[in-house]
Amino acid sequence: MKRIVVDPKVMAGKPVVKGTRIPVDAILQRIADGMTIDEILLDYPNITRDDIKAALEYSANVVRGEDIIPEVKGKYAVSS
Repeated sequence: MKRIVVDPKVMAGKPVVKGTRIPVDAILQRIADGMTIDEILLDYPNITRDDIKAALEYSANVVRGEDIIPEVKGKYAVSS
């Protein structure tokens, strides 16, 4: 998961799209609210379709219960 990172100094350690302060849960909430990917991209012009796909993949892995290893400042940390 190169596009989703966790940094304790960014958004209190929530998973975010790399290089942004856009949390994965904000993307998921917009999808749950019925927004399309194109609408999300208008809200967040700094992210791409691949970033949104990565957020969905990250979330699916978390729900599935698999270990997720997001990049944390060049190192890796396991979260579940």
